[in-house]
Amino acid sequence: MPQPKSCKLLKQIAEGKAAISSFHQFLDESLSETLERFKGLLRKTPTHGFSEPIQLNIFIDGLRPQSKKLLDASAGGKIKMKTPEEAMDLIESMTASDIAIPRDQAHIPTKKRLLELTSQDTLLAQNKLLSKQLETLTETRSKLPTVVACTICDGVHEYGCCIPNED
Repeated sequence: MPQPKSCKLLKQIAEGKAAISSFHQFLDESLSETLERFKGLLRKTPTHGFSEPIQLNIFIDGLRPQSKKLLDASAGGKIKMKTPEEAMDLIESMTASDIAIPRDQAHIPTKKRLLELTSQDTLLAQNKLLSKQLETLTETRSKLPTVVACTICDGVHEYGCCIPNED
């Protein structure tokens, strides 16, 4: 006996939601390819019911570790600490550049990408961000007033301005 249309539709929606919620990045897939495939799943099941922040979490959680590290480095910290709008803007700008996310070491890519990054490149990017943060902190510290200790009494005032002790 054939299924009613409503049963088929409900089954399609359930399958679409399952595909979205179990989304993951393939080994040989760049960030831009991954994002397009994820957006395709969302378009295929427009009644999925996932809010934009949940969609973003599903997408980020489904990325390979190297992809997450690159996004975190580009975000200057954890990408999930950004607002959904900021995170999506960052992801969109990275995919617009068609950055190929590093593949697993055991996997040999079958096609060349515009840019392929190694884990060393990712560490260098993180190091550069930390250096920039340290430089900013050093600048901020240098703008703070300096406290000079008196060489006579070790008090916190200029040399020779000692306040007599009434002992």
